[in-house]
Amino acid sequence: MGILKGKKILITGILNEKSIAFGIAKSMYKQEAELVFVCQNKKIIDKVKHLIEPINQNTVFFCDVSHDDNIKKLFFNLKKVWKNFDGLVHSIAYCPKKQMHEDFIQSSSRQSFNICHEITSYSFLGIVRECKNMLNDFSSLVTLSYLGAQRIVPHYNMMGLAKSSLEANVRYMAHSLGQRNIRVNAISSGPIKTVSSYQIKNFNKIKKFYKSSSLTKNHITSEQIGNIASFLCSNLSIGITGSVINVDHGFNLNGINAII
Repeated sequence: MGILKGKKILITGILNEKSIAFGIAKSMYKQEAELVFVCQNKKIIDKVKHLIEPINQNTVFFCDVSHDDNIKKLFFNLKKVWKNFDGLVHSIAYCPKKQMHEDFIQSSSRQSFNICHEITSYSFLGIVRECKNMLNDFSSLVTLSYLGAQRIVPHYNMMGLAKSSLEANVRYMAHSLGQRNIRVNAISSGPIKTVSSYQIKNFNKIKKFYKSSSLTKNHITSEQIGNIASFLCSNLSIGITGSVINVDHGFNLNGINAII
């Protein structure tokens, strides 16, 4: 029996087959979770439905998380499918491309700061605030971060600030929801080829350096992230909350050995 059998999990952020959220969906399906998906807009719903056909899950909603009324509408519609559910995967982030190709200070603006934080960090809080009364006790919420939240990663720039905000968000939400035994955690993934990551200047060089400097000399995959997300949404991880779990083959531990 799968570790998620009987669990209802809402997965956000699937765009295409390279999306980390898709790797998570495949793992959770193998672990027998019942899944519903949320994508960014109506334009890609058919594309996402086709993508998830092999895992026999066809319920897809759209939600522009920059608008509160869209979030409210999402859960109004979800209630027609599920009265309550057990888990959420937040795989949403955005930063203007220019901000990841130019000097951090020169390319930063009030607008880029606001939109990056709003989509990447506030969206998690906004979604959870709207659905918290639908969450069963012992539910689990998972979001995705990256080492750039804690350390300087070239060209990650404003996204690093937003991911730091997201990680703080995890801790405060874990505290707020703890009395209901609802857990909130983040996975800090190694670099993976996605539509979003390819906006980062010199991403291939970053990925190559990561592999050579990780403790196991391996790339991370979305399926590996998916397995950890499945674990965090299962009752096997019931003692873990407010944490950022590094899934990067130990890269985050390396120091001077990475360059000599």
